[in-house]
Amino acid sequence: MTQRLRIVLAEDEALIAMYLEELLIALGHDVCAIAHSEDETVKAAGLCRPDLMIVDGNLHGGSGVAAMRRIQAAQGLVPHVYVTGDTLAIAQSVGQAIIVRKPFNMDELEQAIEQAVPTRPHAGR
Repeated sequence: MTQRLRIVLAEDEALIAMYLEELLIALGHDVCAIAHSEDETVKAAGLCRPDLMIVDGNLHGGSGVAAMRRIQAAQGLVPHVYVTGDTLAIAQSVGQAIIVRKPFNMDELEQAIEQAVPTRPHAGR
């Protein structure tokens, strides 16, 4: 498992957001914000300064791809994983994205997190 991460979760469907939050907490991470729209996602990223973002492709008032472009223009590289039912649209829009296809399980989510934020060795090891 990766180190404990502060995560912003961007998901427009409340039940999926709750499920993702439970999985992330079970994996040992902190969910510092849940956003349902593109604008909320950008605001949450600015306030929380997360280690990782879990982002749906479709958000109220926009998209996860547009939100991540805005966030990275303001903050630089922010590791992120797209969790979406439309993997082709994300792949065509982003290219080198880390994508988890809905429906997903905990192992798939954990592998994507490891890919987005590889475990860093601790000093002295």
